[in-house]
Formats: sequence, C-alpha cells, structure tokens
Amino acid sequence: MSENTSSKNMLPAPRMDGGEGSALSVLYGQGLLSDLDVHFARFMNRLAGGGSPELALAAALASHASGQGDICINLRQWARRWSWGVEAESAEPPPFAPPPVGDWLASLRASSVVGRPGERQPLVLDRRGRLYLYRYWEYERCLADDLLRRSQAASPSVDEARLRADLDRLFPRHPQLSGPDWQKVAAAVAALKQVCVISGGPGTGKTSTVLRILALLAGQAGEQPLRIALAAPTGKAAARLQESIRAAKPLLDLEAERLAQIPEEASTLHRLLGARPDSVYFRYNRDDPLPLDVLVVDEVSMVGLALLAKTVTALPAEARLILLGDKDQLASVEAGAVLGDLCAGAGRFSPEFQTRLATLTGESLPRGRESSSPLVDAIVLLRHSYRFGADSGIGALARAVNRGKSAEALDLLVGAPHEDIVWRELADPASLPEQLAGSVTAGFAPYLRAVREGAGPAAVFEQFNRFRVLVALRGGPFGVEALNRLCEAALFAQGLIDTHSIWYAGRPVMVVRNDYNLRLFNGDIGMTLPDPDAPERVKVFFLGNDGALRSFAPARLPEHETVYAMTVHKSQGSEFEQVLVVTPNESSPVLSRELLYTALTRAKREAMFYGVPEVFAAAVGRRLRRSSGLRDRLWVEPRTRRDR
Repeated sequence: MSENTSSKNMLPAPRMDGGEGSALSVLYGQGLLSDLDVHFARFMNRLAGGGSPELALAAALASHASGQGDICINLRQWARRWSWGVEAESAEPPPFAPPPVGDWLASLRASSVVGRPGERQPLVLDRRGRLYLYRYWEYERCLADDLLRRSQAASPSVDEARLRADLDRLFPRHPQLSGPDWQKVAAAVAALKQVCVISGGPGTGKTSTVLRILALLAGQAGEQPLRIALAAPTGKAAARLQESIRAAKPLLDLEAERLAQIPEEASTLHRLLGARPDSVYFRYNRDDPLPLDVLVVDEVSMVGLALLAKTVTALPAEARLILLGDKDQLASVEAGAVLGDLCAGAGRFSPEFQTRLATLTGESLPRGRESSSPLVDAIVLLRHSYRFGADSGIGALARAVNRGKSAEALDLLVGAPHEDIVWRELADPASLPEQLAGSVTAGFAPYLRAVREGAGPAAVFEQFNRFRVLVALRGGPFGVEALNRLCEAALFAQGLIDTHSIWYAGRPVMVVRNDYNLRLFNGDIGMTLPDPDAPERVKVFFLGNDGALRSFAPARLPEHETVYAMTVHKSQGSEFEQVLVVTPNESSPVLSRELLYTALTRAKREAMFYGVPEVFAAAVGRRLRRSSGLRDRLWVEPRTRRDR
C-alpha cells in the first residue's frame, strides 16, 4: 500500500489562504501542488496557530516532495532553483518571491510543528535545510543506523581455510574474465560481513552469485541449519528469483545436506513481513522479529525507503542481510532511491579489508582507500556481463546511456547497426498506428496463435512473456492507455483477437489494486482463456510463484487494465526476449537515462526503439535525483553521528 496519495480527485478544492497572489495559490494554479498538498499546508498552519505563509509554503512543498518520490525537500535548493527557473523562462516579474532562505529557515525553526532531528513533530528540519515529514525522517534514520551498525559489527566467526577452499571450488576462473572475479569477491564479502550489498547490471550473475553465497554460508554453519528466506518487492520479481535459484541449484557440485539448506521458494516482502489489509504496519517488526538467520532481498532498486526500513527493522540483530539489485535502474515508485544512495560511495574497499579479501580470493583487487563509512566494505559492484558480450548492441547502448553519452548512444542506435537494437524514427501521433502495427502484430501473434490452438495457460504465458511494448507515460497519444488501444486495434485488424466482447480469449490484464482476500496484487498479470469446464465462458488465469495456476471469473477481479503495453516502471523485475520501446515525440521530465536504461535492459535478445533523436538524446542527458539525506547519513557524516 502506498503511503503517498496526492490525487486531485480525492479531496475538495482547497481554499487559498493569502489570496490569489500567495505562493500556494500560484503553485496550485500552475499544477505544481495537489489538493492534498494545500490541505496539508493549511492543516499545519492551523496546528501552529495560523498566520504563517512561510510555514504553509514549506509544508506544501514537503507534502508534494514525498508524493513525487523524494524523502524530503531541500528548501535552500528549492528557493534557488525557483528563482533561476523563473528568470530563465520569462522576462516578466516572478509571480512570487520565496522568502529569504535564512529568514525562512529561522521562521520554521521557531514553529511549534517543526522539530529538530530527533524531536517528534509533524515536520523535521535539519541543519542543511532539508524539511521532512516526520515519518520519512524516522525511516531514514532507522535504516541508516541499522545498516551502519551491521556493517561495522564484528565479523562473524569464519573458518577461513574452508571458506578459501569453497570459494575456489564454487567460483572457477571464467575464460571471459580479464580482471578480478567480482562474483567471487562478493561471496567473500557476504561471508565476512553481516550486511552485503551487491549491485550489477543484467547478465552480471547476481542470482548465481547469491546461490553460491548461500552454499558458502551453509558450509560455515556446519551442523546447525540456517534459516534462510528469499524475497523481492513484487510477485514477478519473486517468481524470477525463484526460477533462477531452481534452475541453477542442481548445477552446484555440493553435498546433498548443503543443497537442502538453500531454499527454492521466494516471496514478496509484504508477504514475508506479514502484511495486514488496509494497514501500513506488518506482523513482524522490531518487537516481533523475523525468525531468520539470513535474508536475501532481490531487485532492491524497486524497494522504497519505508518498506526497506521496515524490513531491516524486522530482522534480528545477529541475522545476515544480503541486498541485490541494479543501482542504475529506475528508483522505486514509492519514495526514495535507496540502492543508489547505498552505492554512492562504493568502488574500493578499505586498505585492511582489501588485503584480507585478496588473500581469501586470490584476486588482484584495486588498491583500497580510507573512508569515513564502514559501509564501504559491504558493497560490491559486479562489472562483467556474461549476457552481453563485446559485440552486443544492447550492452554497448546500456553503457553509453548510463554514462550520459548522448551522441554515442544515438550513434549506436542510428549510425552503427547492431542485430540486437533497432531504431525507428517517429513521425507524428496520427501515424503511430501505421508505424507500430507490423511490429505489434509480429510480437504478439505467437501467443495468440497458441490461444487459438487451445494451448494450456502455462504455454500461453510462456509465449506472451517473450514480447512486450514498453512506454514512458500513462496518458497522451504515446501513453500506456493509448498504446493498449492501438495494440488491440492492430491485432483485431489481423483477425488475431475478437474485441466485440471485452473479455475475449487472449486478453491480457494487469491488476492495479491489491486484493488481499483474493491474493491478487498490483502488477500481477492474468490471461483470459476459455474455462476448461465450460468453454463458452472465459476465466482469467494467474500463474503463481510456485508455478500453480489460479483462475477467477472476470467479475471477481480487482481494478485492472489491458496490458499489451506497460510502463517501464511496471516492467521492472521482468525480462522479455524482445521489447518495443515507444517514447513520446516531445521531451518530458519523465524521460531520463534511468528510464531508458531500465527499458533497454528488459530485453534479452532485441530492443526496438520508436522515437525522435533529439528527444532520446535529451533523455540520456537527464539524470533523475531524488532528494534525501540518506546518502549523507551513510557516506558523509562520521561513524559516530550525533543528530543535530
């Protein structure tokens, strides 16, 4: 359940204190604040005794920031950017001037509803001018404190001779490698540290690495079996983790007793923690911790600050925590960019730890460097992709996009042909159906033929999941709603579907609202197929993490939508043989290098882009930064921190 809701449809239009020229009125009129933001601002002002436009403006901005994915709002930066933006866009006098920053912060610190860090007030203002809603300040503090404590905890008791032997056996030298085996190094870190963060792009072997880590830990545990759990933020991501573990486990050359300790089931974080319907609280927490020795969380880039803080808080103090993900992907839909903040100072270990790792692994590692944060020794970046070789267009394009090299990325797409990346320049929205029809039909025809031939649900899902249309936006001619209508029209024109009925055989749907009673959750994808017991009717089939099928009458489904096309955000945690990525013909703040990278790396075999060169180049040059204090807490502040 989201903790941020800012829809204009949920609340009555707010009355503007201060008149039409007030800051709130101007920002609301420009669509920069929601009804919820303004109502919250007015509530804070009333709570503080009223009469403070400075407080109202700050509270509205803090509310808006959390709804946009930020943990806080840096008021110093906001005031500066607002002034610059006005000056850059217009020669007209600004519609309002923010208060002088020094006076603004002083006024807030004097307010009865604004506390210093550590004080329990609705709003928290730190010494750097960052304003938080209290709950987000508390999530940030709890997570940072816990990770720092775990990273500097005394190393678990380790049989180094056995560890060295197991490392050599489980990580034989790969012929493609020319530098350090970072998978092997990551495994050693996980064996030596209570917390380990592993970040890597597609094909770098994160899942195979964690499987071998669990084998190492089982070997170190000896006769005492470990209680291990595998988790991910979504059902799709959990299913992928589960499938990968099951596929790789039989290939390990290990005794049966050790293999038996490695679980094959993965769950969502919500299920692991014991989600309660219509509540942000979980069964497991600090007072009632999870009964675990090791927790592995995959796809951490998709996990928001609140959920990760609650997960870590619910983990016993002595348990190991292993976090996997790709720091370069889009941040979570919920507030925070936790994995990016965690990896901000990564790259080299401290000199002492580097020496120990080199001895254990036999790898030649970069020279270590001192850091004020103990977290530096807990993070490993996997650098070698086994999926995308030197001649891979997808791999080369992903690297160019990540580095923000617009010209290089465009040259790879347009000027240097590769078999696995395709570029098609968009004309205008009116020609979009004609441009996309052929690719859409070719991509979806195999699964629809399987439907027509009476294939079982599992076989239909297998075909359907080979191809997907990915988009950046929800609305407009290039948004997910329009593209789903376009796909249906193209498939109908070829006689592949019959849209005279809403619930036609082969219609794919995505659940967009959790239903705890049915155990259907936001992002779950179902397939409409004939009911085996009554072929004249259809049911919607869902494939569970365990491979089991469940079916429901269409009328029972929670809120849902057709899903030939899906947003790039929704595609995280999934992979397809081929993706078709449609970007709008005009630049948008949503378009960023993180979005392009995430879309591109959903493809295992081919990525096809429809777009405009200038828009694509601008997106590569645009990097999304979410405002938070987590990076400073983890990397800038000294080991023993004192909140001010």
